[in-house]
Amino acid sequence: MDPPMVDIELNQEKIEEAKEEEPLLCCHLFDLEVVHEIAQVLLPGLASACVDNTTGGLFTSPALVAVDVRNEMIDYLTSRSETYVAESVVEEGGPDAETCNNPTEIIEDFIDDFVSSKRNMLSRVSSWLLSDRREDRIDDLVQEMEASGFWLLDTRQIVANILLKNIDFKNNFHCDMKFHKAEELTDHFSQCSYRSVNCMNEGCSASFSALQREKHDAVCLFKVLPCEQNCPGNLMRHEMDRHCITVCPMKLVNCPFYTVGCKSTIPKCTIEKHCTDLLHSHVMYILQGIHKEAAKDDLKHRSEQLQKLSCMSKLSNARDLRSLTLAVKKLDAELGPIEKNLSTTACADDKEKTDLSTHVPEEPENLSDISKT
Repeated sequence: MDPPMVDIELNQEKIEEAKEEEPLLCCHLFDLEVVHEIAQVLLPGLASACVDNTTGGLFTSPALVAVDVRNEMIDYLTSRSETYVAESVVEEGGPDAETCNNPTEIIEDFIDDFVSSKRNMLSRVSSWLLSDRREDRIDDLVQEMEASGFWLLDTRQIVANILLKNIDFKNNFHCDMKFHKAEELTDHFSQCSYRSVNCMNEGCSASFSALQREKHDAVCLFKVLPCEQNCPGNLMRHEMDRHCITVCPMKLVNCPFYTVGCKSTIPKCTIEKHCTDLLHSHVMYILQGIHKEAAKDDLKHRSEQLQKLSCMSKLSNARDLRSLTLAVKKLDAELGPIEKNLSTTACADDKEKTDLSTHVPEEPENLSDISKT
């Protein structure tokens, strides 16, 4: 029995409607930071392959094979990235299988495999692979390529875009939204999280994907921030360390009288107030150095005499160790020898008498000891 023609016609109409409804315009924006990272590892990988491929060669140099090796490398990486999903997901546990979340590391593994495949017999020797001479030759070739513009960063980023799209099957690093109309796609570009934006901090020329704005802002060297030591100033992040250890008024410093005994650590801007508030203590420290054998109470009495004699003006105007020491010595000389506190002397005499009265001679053990006494 022939199938009804009506059903065939309806099915064809549904197919045509489905085709018309299928989005045709795609957003192909990427995470610029990841693309840049992948582009950065391509050149050292190419240099490694060229150096290892020509090790020991008398008539070939790494630079001579660079063009051919680069083409082979691009073809190899593209092929590996296209089969990455099947290799790491389908064959290893389905779409929910755990895979590396860093696209750059995935591409680096591909590059390592390619470099390994290009090594000749001499370069496969383990001592060569681990030698400093190999690393030096690779670095030299990278610098030569960069200087000559052999493989420009913009061109490498195009390759990086393709590789990233092939391996990012979970759409974590690129946009895969699709639209029916060009106007819809254009409107989306202005809102897409992967659109390119420029840093708004004055002096910074960095560009990045919109979704990386906060990440960049957290490390941007040109972002203006309040001083970390809470001074009134605002300065760029890259100036912060120098400011804090040099000119910041809130920089912590030792008291000017640190060497004579004041162990205070204070903000630089509060030195004057600190010296005024602790003038008596600073004078005491200096007197202790002048009269090393004097009692503490005697020194306190002498400090009070000095402050009365100077009316505080000469002492309070001295803001550093040298000037205050000179002022104290001058006034101390005018007062003459330091007077001992009578109460302190009396107490000392009483203590001495008490010690003598309580002293009991030891009894001799035998008669010979008595005769000797």
